[in-house]
Amino acid sequence: MCGIVGWINTNSNISDNIGVMEKMTDKLIRRGPDSSDYYQSENVLFGHRRLIIVDPEGGAQPMIRYKGEKKYVIVYNGELYNTDEVREELKLNGYKFESYSDTEVLINSYIEWGSACVHHINGIYAFGVWDETNKSLFLARDPLGVKPLFYSFKNNNLLFASQIKALLAHPLVEPIIDQVGVMEILGLGPARTLGNGIFKDINEIPPAHHLLYKDGVCKITEYWKLEAVHNEETFEQTRDTTKNLLIDAIERQLVSDVPLCTFLSGGLDSSAISAISANYYNKNGRGKLDTFSIDYKDNDKYFKSNLFQPSSDQVYAEKMSEYIGSNHHTIILDNFKLTEALTDAVRANDLPGMADIDSSLLLFCKEIKKTSTVALSGECADEIFGGYPWFTRSEDINATTFPWSKSTKERKNILNKNLYNLPLEEYVAQRYSDTIKQVPKLKGESKEESRMRELFYLNIKWFMMTLLNRKDRMSMWNSLEVRVPFADYRLVEYCFNIPNEYKFYKGREKGLLREALKGILPEEIIERKKSPYPKTHHVDYTNAVQNLATKILDNKKAPIFELIERNNIKEIVDTGGKSFKVPWYGQLMTGPQLIAYFIQINTWLEEYNVTIKN
Repeated sequence: MCGIVGWINTNSNISDNIGVMEKMTDKLIRRGPDSSDYYQSENVLFGHRRLIIVDPEGGAQPMIRYKGEKKYVIVYNGELYNTDEVREELKLNGYKFESYSDTEVLINSYIEWGSACVHHINGIYAFGVWDETNKSLFLARDPLGVKPLFYSFKNNNLLFASQIKALLAHPLVEPIIDQVGVMEILGLGPARTLGNGIFKDINEIPPAHHLLYKDGVCKITEYWKLEAVHNEETFEQTRDTTKNLLIDAIERQLVSDVPLCTFLSGGLDSSAISAISANYYNKNGRGKLDTFSIDYKDNDKYFKSNLFQPSSDQVYAEKMSEYIGSNHHTIILDNFKLTEALTDAVRANDLPGMADIDSSLLLFCKEIKKTSTVALSGECADEIFGGYPWFTRSEDINATTFPWSKSTKERKNILNKNLYNLPLEEYVAQRYSDTIKQVPKLKGESKEESRMRELFYLNIKWFMMTLLNRKDRMSMWNSLEVRVPFADYRLVEYCFNIPNEYKFYKGREKGLLREALKGILPEEIIERKKSPYPKTHHVDYTNAVQNLATKILDNKKAPIFELIERNNIKEIVDTGGKSFKVPWYGQLMTGPQLIAYFIQINTWLEEYNVTIKN
């Protein structure tokens, strides 16, 4: 995994601006601490920061390859999971290889197939290829958007980077947000519209899209999309196909020349990944698998079961570790450090995020990085197999907005009076409506099946993206590569067409997945009710964020007051978040987490020197 940066201007000689490229690239040092290098020519500057995972010598970037007299240059962030198959196919077409890196396979794939290369590869990726002969740039992002890719096009300059911070280091790009940016942060946040970079003049290449830049024109194309097709298989066949796809996705993602581990909460998803990985390790003589779980100091004293979080993880994580024979590590987080890390979480994300859900993951990854460089995690299973409460609660199924964020009216009510005329509710409703219009449907399917298809599509395009963004930024801030096998595009597109009666087999959330994992996991884990990523329940954390927020309230010049009325924040802070009665986002951002979100907004406005233009 790496950080990539590029600057293209086919109308001017920009080669003397290598100092600017160095500054932009250095902003990504935490994504790639092992080495850096640059490509410099009249119309192109590329920068690369490398985190070495495979082929330390042969995978250096920017990488240059030739076909005849044609010259190609690539910068790439990601991992291909079918490297060997594609390499063999290219060899049959006459290509020779100087390394065993996936970077060389990727650039040769582009040389051979052009933009169609994305139909030959399976992995997580964001990359750019400069074609010197045609003076064109090709950018592409993986189907589910696991790896980020932002860009800005100003005054004939096309800039791209793995993260916003690198673009902001260019003199042409300023930290400005307009009304759309405000509505993204306060209407949708911590989610954001696909393709929206929040800052004015910053966009993001959406998942499953590529961009071709030539002759001063950018053309963005969607190369993969979910399709509605009939599943003709029996339940037993569907169960077996699901199992085989999942095992293949996990085993493909275990390739690494550096220490690898798995996240293990004791829930269904992480347990499946850990069990299949441990079995693969045993079969291939790779020794004991390292597994990691997260908890909070004294959390057992304050944990209270509820609909969203029915049970604590630790006991189950330890049982699973014993079952698969892993070398297990429990990382206990301090609640005060959790509060302090809210600032680093903003720096990692370049935006306000999921409050301590972010900062806890950041601290967790920091500890894991001491012994591992690659980890596998269970994100995305809930979105494709139906694990969240909103897949089974009628009030959520029938909601006319995003079921994890039904607080739009309440959000508008806390806005600064100067922003109260913003069409916040209409903006959110339009984003929801636009997404619903894109959902592929089957002719003749029932109203219930059609609505559930909409819900799964919404989750894949919105909720999943928020969690994938969080996972990438918090892990890569610590130079830890995290892979997500449930986001394998083959598994996602297959699951999208599994009948709901199969998915919710026996009336259970993720009923099909539970059946597919029989014989792989113990019955106790298979029957365990879904429990989300663990959050702190400690009163020390609530007190800590209240104290930090009070310091902001005492500063009359705090930038957050440009967005939210001071008295509204004060009431939320004074009540520990209880005065805001609707969950802000998902299952986890309630009470002290909402206070922490406001702290992150204020931190972001200050640290990034954001200008708000109405």
